[in-house]
Amino acid sequence: SRMAATIPLSALPVGRTAVLRSYPTAGAAFLRFREMGLLPGTTVTLVRTAPLGDPLEIQVRGYRLTLRRSEAEAIVVEPAAS
Repeated sequence: SRMAATIPLSALPVGRTAVLRSYPTAGAAFLRFREMGLLPGTTVTLVRTAPLGDPLEIQVRGYRLTLRRSEAEAIVVEPAAS
């Protein structure tokens, strides 16, 4: 099977769901993601973005999580089939 296309989480359209594939292992933000159970293979939905595009709000495992656009740009996701 071919590799599905991946994009940065920051490029996911609002309301779309994707599967998290990878993110940096260094950095406080990404340590926080791991502690919250945001691991590769986790399904995330982009709920909304602030008017100026920062921060973004995602839904994961039933709760909402806010992250900076710079963080979202470093998170690789595979959009679910629409």
